[in-house]
Amino acid sequence: MELKEILRFADDLVFAKTGKHLDDLQQAILRETFQGQKYAKIAQDRNCSEGYVRSVASDLWKIFSDVLKEDVTKTNVKSILERARFYNFSQTIASDNATVNNFNICSKNSQLPQVTPQPQQTPTRSHIDLGDAPEIFSFYDRTHELATLENWIVRDRLRLIALVGIGGIGKTSLALQLIEQIKTHFDYLIYRSLRFSPTPDAILTNLLQIFSQQGEIPQAIETQLSQLINYLRKYRCLIVLDDLQMLFSSAQLAGQYKSGYEDYQLFFKQIAEVCHQSCILLISWEKSREVASLERVNNYVHSFVLGSLGVAAKQILRQHNLSDEDCWETLINTYQGNPLWLELTATMIQELFRGNVSEFLECDAPILCESLQAQLDRQFQRLTPQEQGVTIQLANQTEPVSLPQIRKTVELSTSDLLNAMQSLGRRFLLDAKEQGKTSFFSLNPVLQQYVKNRYGN
Repeated sequence: MELKEILRFADDLVFAKTGKHLDDLQQAILRETFQGQKYAKIAQDRNCSEGYVRSVASDLWKIFSDVLKEDVTKTNVKSILERARFYNFSQTIASDNATVNNFNICSKNSQLPQVTPQPQQTPTRSHIDLGDAPEIFSFYDRTHELATLENWIVRDRLRLIALVGIGGIGKTSLALQLIEQIKTHFDYLIYRSLRFSPTPDAILTNLLQIFSQQGEIPQAIETQLSQLINYLRKYRCLIVLDDLQMLFSSAQLAGQYKSGYEDYQLFFKQIAEVCHQSCILLISWEKSREVASLERVNNYVHSFVLGSLGVAAKQILRQHNLSDEDCWETLINTYQGNPLWLELTATMIQELFRGNVSEFLECDAPILCESLQAQLDRQFQRLTPQEQGVTIQLANQTEPVSLPQIRKTVELSTSDLLNAMQSLGRRFLLDAKEQGKTSFFSLNPVLQQYVKNRYGN
């Protein structure tokens, strides 16, 4: 019998008993148990303890035992499920079959014990706590992005995802739309902003209070983490932590935590490496160092870089009643399909150019209204002096340049230059293109104009 058929049958049994489907670890235990693997190997492959795998397996065998009225163990689970599945299949045309959740278990004349049908259990309603999430009044088409993130979270069961991209690109709107789209898959959905830089202890305490409203919250961060992970194992949770960049230091290379905030590294590392059935989604305009490191070696950690809206950005221009639709694509490309940049620019076009896009585009350089300049200020103020020096040199270039070319124009050691370039990349302030075996770097037109405005070039 094909493995997938047994797993499907097992999933039906579990759903009939608990109202929940097999999670990824339960499926892995079944698959590898059928193949003769030991618990220790299953635990090793999934970065969790052997004791935890044994506990999950024991609970699973008990569910099967209760439904099938047989003593199911690791050694006999395969044969019992195969036999139960066979009798279910062979008796589907009989009228006197016992059924559970609309599938047959056995007939009263079979050799298997008669199963008393159990009512299907409906999962309890999801607990949704969006905290200080902003209200989203307009959402523009992100079908592909939503589908990718949904697959990562729901199907692939990733534990840690970084949703990253330059400020204003629409990360928060996308995450809130995602929550609405996949909320039925979770017991808990939680959104928290880190914009006011809560300490690790404060955010962990806040999260634990959601799960245990009357329970005592431990003080030691290791104990808090352990308790939170237990909840992430017990329940299927999606926790969104927005504005991660506010935990990082200004005038330091990207992803450097402020003093006293280093335990966030332990937090995210534990989430990525310990076995559970939940997901933490981090939103930031800087990629954290631990995510950059973990995603190379841990299959449960991914980054998603959010880019241009593309043609969907025309909806923004339409809402502002702009004219000259044949020029809209040029405007969208100039402002990188960034929803916030386009919103601010469209407002200026409406107020000063009577909505005439072609007239606005006659201006020599990308025009940065005061609000857009202020928004970029918040990101560029975080740069180190070395990063500032690199952006000034790139702003003066008319074509993308290679690293050897940049080295000739900046007074930095090779080490300082490479660190600055890597940091700018993790802040999404660099455009990089491959030509042959060489990488060429530049600033997009908006950032280039901003640097010229700010530094007087």
